[in-house]
Amino acid sequence: MISAEDLNVSRETFEALRVYADLLEKWNPKINLVSRASLSELWTRHIMDSAQLMSLAPNPCKTWVDLGSGGGFPGLVIAIMALESGSPKEVILIESDARKCAFLRTVIRETGAKAIVMNQRIEKTDPLNADVLTARALADLADLLGFADRHLAADGTALFPKGVQWEKELTDAQSLWNFNYRVDTSLTEVGPVILSVTGVSRV
Repeated sequence: MISAEDLNVSRETFEALRVYADLLEKWNPKINLVSRASLSELWTRHIMDSAQLMSLAPNPCKTWVDLGSGGGFPGLVIAIMALESGSPKEVILIESDARKCAFLRTVIRETGAKAIVMNQRIEKTDPLNADVLTARALADLADLLGFADRHLAADGTALFPKGVQWEKELTDAQSLWNFNYRVDTSLTEVGPVILSVTGVSRV
């Protein structure tokens, strides 16, 4: 079992994350927030995997936008951790599935996280000028950079967790987009990485 020390958070923040985890386990059979196979590894595979992004983000941060939030990873984990750190000041969760939005709002209400849920499609949402933009298991990098071009502030940073095929995605994306990037290895799995992306523009 993961501890508050493992996540580098206070006991209060850890308890809020536990409330979130309990709600997810309760809702998951009805709306499939995470795969049933990964539920037994919820704390490592989803919560800790999301929490590691906090240390890679610029601090302080005003607006953090999470695209295709689904079950709330990583955006809702970040919003709960921000109750303690004060950064980011605001987390916006964009999710097109109304049932998942209902789940996200329930967790926000139960934990006191400062987050806003937008039940919209990413490409139809007005540009959000995010200081930090995240998306986890949503689309390949080339498509994510299209979303970043729309929603990321000019001096903002996008954090994209990527699986073992990340180098191919990177090569494909470089034919369509100009961008700067840094690669950090994942703390929770061998192979996956987190790409920190800035300066996105079309080729």
